[in-house]
Amino acid sequence: MDDHGRGPGPRPDGGTEGPFDSPPPDPLPYEGVWRFTAPAVDVSVPQARHAVRDLLFRQGVPVSDDLVQGLLLIVSELVTNAVRHAALLSPMLAVEVAVGAEWVRVSVEDSHPYRPTALEADHGQTGGRGLLLVREIAREAGGVCDVEHTASGGKVIWAALPLTPVRVL
Repeated sequence: MDDHGRGPGPRPDGGTEGPFDSPPPDPLPYEGVWRFTAPAVDVSVPQARHAVRDLLFRQGVPVSDDLVQGLLLIVSELVTNAVRHAALLSPMLAVEVAVGAEWVRVSVEDSHPYRPTALEADHGQTGGRGLLLVREIAREAGGVCDVEHTASGGKVIWAALPLTPVRVL
């Protein structure tokens, strides 16, 4: 079944039509799914961030500067977590960017089976709050994030943000 580049991720309200409803409209020029792999090493963090930024601009995705900065911080945190915590069992990681008409989703997949949890803020520690930060960025943008197991026994951590700004009070 073709999803017209919209990917399997969450969709904004109104995007849950059944299979026998009207056919989906033609995809917009910026819609699609892009995936790249990288070694689970420190240098992959800025490389992934730059690759995502360049992709968004090259495809003409209508993103605000604030949304781009949030997405890039999410990518940095997720790739950093894969490098620091999964590299031993997962020497390669995958970054995926999926863009729909009204949302953008970034995800990082690795082969390590451990499913991380967001830690509470501990002011005595200098790290360990990456997933908490990702969840907060997604929430403030009106988006969502989650951690899922893959069929191969690893995990994928993703965040989907709306392309239109949402104000959280």
